[in-house]
Amino acid sequence: MILLDRVTKSYGKNAKPALNRVSLHVEPKEFVIIVGTSGAGKSTLLKLLTREEKPTSGKIVVGGIDYDTLKDKHVPLLRRKIGVVFQDFKLLPQRTVFENVAFALEIAGMTNREIRNTVPKVIDLVGLKGKEKQFPHQLSGGERQRVAIARAVVRQPKILIADEPTGNLDPRHSWDIVRLLEKINRYGTTVLLTTHNVEIVNRLKRRVITIDHGKITS
Repeated sequence: MILLDRVTKSYGKNAKPALNRVSLHVEPKEFVIIVGTSGAGKSTLLKLLTREEKPTSGKIVVGGIDYDTLKDKHVPLLRRKIGVVFQDFKLLPQRTVFENVAFALEIAGMTNREIRNTVPKVIDLVGLKGKEKQFPHQLSGGERQRVAIARAVVRQPKILIADEPTGNLDPRHSWDIVRLLEKINRYGTTVLLTTHNVEIVNRLKRRVITIDHGKITS
């Protein structure tokens, strides 16, 4: 599903590599936690996976797609296979819950009929039934993160990257989000979760990948 073979990423000739000869393999439908201090290289790894950045050297293969031969015009197609959730939600403030989730399908060119059929199911999946017409400012932080997750999974990606999704939430809402990610994983989506939350790491008992100074240490 995800394969990195001796991947290095440097931002400039004399800069220390953000990632240094990183090799990594994630199986389909696996739930993996990625940990590391700020600046360790986690964000760079995620940007390489979504093709926001290209590696300086090494090989990346995701879902059978070899990034060496991936043309720029095919990057949007790749990104449909990868949903991304951020710490700061990135919702559209002038759109309702329904419209925020539908937006991802509009971009993909789906018909209004398909959108009307699909969006309510995903809103139900993330536990926001009845909140469809509310705007982001009317929701709690945990609810906003649920909308962000709904938007990320509405196109049924094979992989969901959750980048510090509980960073702005209190403990109770954090666990709600983690349980939701586990639920999505049970439906067959590969989940990569980055977190600083030690309690989440300890209680989840999933495979943990530690990045330190651009290298995988465990």
